[in-house]
Amino acid sequence: MSQHGVGPRAVTRSVAFLTAGVLAVPALAGCGSEDPAGKPLAGQDIQPAARDRIADGGTLRWAVDSVPDTLNTFQSDADATTTRVAQAVLPSMFRMNASGRPEPNPAYLESAKVVETEPQQVVLYKLNQQAVWSDGREIGAADFAAQWRALSGKDTAYWTARNAGYERIQKIERGDNALEVRVTFSRPYADWRSLFSPLYPKDVMGTPDSFNDGARKKLKVTAGPFTVKEVDAKDEEITLARNPRWWGEPAKLSEIVLRTVPRDKRTSELAAGTLDLAEIDPSAARRITVAARPQSATSPLMGPGADRTAADDLHSWAVANGSDEDAADEETVAREKLGKAAAKYARQQQALRGFEVRKSLEPAFTQLALNGAEGPLTDERVRRAVARALDRKELAEVVLKPLGLPAVPVGSHLALSGQAHYADNSGALGGQDTKEAQALLADAGWVRGGPVKEPKKKEEKAAGPEGEQAGTSSGTESDDDGTYIVGEDNKAHRGPDPADHLAQDGKQHKHPHNGGAPGAYAPKGTAAPANREAAPLAKNGKALTLRFVLPSGPGSQTLRTVADRITRMLERVGIRTEISKVSDESYFKDHIASGQYDLALYSWPATAFPATDARPVYAKPVPAADGSLSIEQNYTRVGTDQVDQLFDQAVATLDEGESRSLIRKADSRIWAAAGSIPLFQRPQLMAARKNLVNTGAFGFGTPVFEDMGFLKKGAKPASGPSATNR
Repeated sequence: MSQHGVGPRAVTRSVAFLTAGVLAVPALAGCGSEDPAGKPLAGQDIQPAARDRIADGGTLRWAVDSVPDTLNTFQSDADATTTRVAQAVLPSMFRMNASGRPEPNPAYLESAKVVETEPQQVVLYKLNQQAVWSDGREIGAADFAAQWRALSGKDTAYWTARNAGYERIQKIERGDNALEVRVTFSRPYADWRSLFSPLYPKDVMGTPDSFNDGARKKLKVTAGPFTVKEVDAKDEEITLARNPRWWGEPAKLSEIVLRTVPRDKRTSELAAGTLDLAEIDPSAARRITVAARPQSATSPLMGPGADRTAADDLHSWAVANGSDEDAADEETVAREKLGKAAAKYARQQQALRGFEVRKSLEPAFTQLALNGAEGPLTDERVRRAVARALDRKELAEVVLKPLGLPAVPVGSHLALSGQAHYADNSGALGGQDTKEAQALLADAGWVRGGPVKEPKKKEEKAAGPEGEQAGTSSGTESDDDGTYIVGEDNKAHRGPDPADHLAQDGKQHKHPHNGGAPGAYAPKGTAAPANREAAPLAKNGKALTLRFVLPSGPGSQTLRTVADRITRMLERVGIRTEISKVSDESYFKDHIASGQYDLALYSWPATAFPATDARPVYAKPVPAADGSLSIEQNYTRVGTDQVDQLFDQAVATLDEGESRSLIRKADSRIWAAAGSIPLFQRPQLMAARKNLVNTGAFGFGTPVFEDMGFLKKGAKPASGPSATNR
């Protein structure tokens, strides 16, 4: 988890009770003949090409966020690059197709299926007879058994981040021959396809020392189309080289270099010719799209000086040629600097014409999280009111429509459209309804225009660090700490939204005290009638104000745009939001994980195995031995016994249809509890060199690394943006 997303299974899917009878969960989709899972909202965009059109050799330079601290995906500090390397160099028994559903990987498997259910579940793997490790040894039962023992959780000397599923295995043994592996489970496990993907050699998994340290900076033995040639921590690069022992179609590329490039530097690196493929943000995508268009007098101006008018240019010329020598010199220097910047920008735009933007929807969704552990959001009615105030369609359109991607709100916490477990269960909570939101708040005791106790004056605040923090939003000119209150101007919206102004000045705006009708007189101390419809909601002398925590970094602009829309929607029903912008580094650790927020925006990856991966995200928090609350990964602190039971039933049910039905029921109840509100599937934008094929925006699908490459001179790619995985 992060504010933008994380690698799918490379890391762990890193309370108020729902009152019985209060909410009726609607009949689940899927009772009819139509599959509620639907289809992916957007397909892959990878510029497909047949292998005979691709040149042999070449180096693909691919931007990544970091060189990982470990190449072992089962360790806690694994990241998205760890996953990317593993996909290229290690076996996976199953991989994801373009619909986000697991399918057997024919490079390693001839078949895998449940062959016995009584008295115990037994899965029989039949391996590809050509599958060998890079040292020449056959892939076999010894590797499966070593990985099971390492990840079973029985030996604490192994520093594992997750063992889900492996703890259910009772034994692993060779089948009738060396190509068969029999896995016997002590308890039924519906998500058995999630196991052994990736599969590490017994050299890594065999002992705690080799597991803990042997695969952090190198992988000596691999079994994919590529091998790990070098991990260069100094230059922050990982070089993957073609595997000469690979038994499948040989990799077209000679090497893949994964280079660490900050996201705000990627456009410059692409233009400089040092990258071929990079994930980019919407502003970079617009630059590349504009660069590819034929230029004309009507083309939009971009870059340094694009916002200058003719009057600005005339004024600048006048100052530079005026009688005030100091001002003239200063303006001349500024004009020269602007000219150089504009020339550099023009050169970059010319270079960017060799690239194109490939786009899809990432297998991850952005949600609004509501912290149910303390404050007003402990009341389920208030959480539901927040949810009913949101126009999720509008929020999806704000992010996705400008990119030309389908702007459809996500209807499930546990899967995305096209995946087997998906169904739109948002009806369990209900759509946007201002009157219903207001009724829920009234039922919870929040009264519009109720008495609000004035906070202590600044000089009366408590001493010490806590008191200093409490007084940082006093509204004085010196108190610009990135915190402000939306809704304290006590005015209905007319014209430009006040949130836009508040976001610019970053200051807290105090509630004015001049709310009466002009000329009205009353005894001293009596308030004149206020605009009741615009007055804040209050209860027990406190206004309904929710702390909305947001990351402040340059890569989080999309989240801040969405947050601005959300604050407007909440203000319409009388809910104030106190915006608190924090550094990207502290956003998750110091705020989300520690529960220091009321509202927050962050993303979860989609999973094909929600019964396993999603349970810790929605599990009911329980008291720990030391008196603290054990939340696993449920950062909203909202959960129910019923949801936990449905997950437990789903993971132990081998009937796939029944398991899907249980997951959908669990999702309906997660919606009803209103601990988190799924908003939209995240956009996936990739800048790719135009002659680079079979790579780009993969969507749900697992990349096929051996088919990536550069077109032969004069060759054309296949028609259409995507290709089916082989």
